[in-house]
Amino acid sequence: YDFQKMLPTASLAGIDISQYAYENAMDEMKPFIQVGNANSLPYAEHSFDLVVSVNTVDHLPLAECKKALSEIQRVGKDQTFVCVNAWRTDEERELLLKWNLTALTCMSVDDWKMLFDEVGYRGDYWWFIPQ
Repeated sequence: YDFQKMLPTASLAGIDISQYAYENAMDEMKPFIQVGNANSLPYAEHSFDLVVSVNTVDHLPLAECKKALSEIQRVGKDQTFVCVNAWRTDEERELLLKWNLTALTCMSVDDWKMLFDEVGYRGDYWWFIPQ
């Protein structure tokens, strides 16, 4: 919705794994979204100028998380961005594990960076770290 408001001439597409989320999406956004899984994006290679994933891939099991990151890289032309749950210290790890309800892949910042290298994810990234 925000992208559409900021870039009204852009072609938009999105997926959500939840049928409930789709059914309860804003009516004006339904033509642009579909139910799907980030580990198998239904788009051709290099389909998008920008791909954004915020606190999504870390909600998948590790093997599927790796596939999702590879898929994000595959469908993006150049600009990709992911945000995932992470920690830098033992205290942040403890806070994240207490706070987290649904993320299945919770790792340290350094472990995420190694995973990005492993799967060939070359885009931008940032962390959600509970305070």
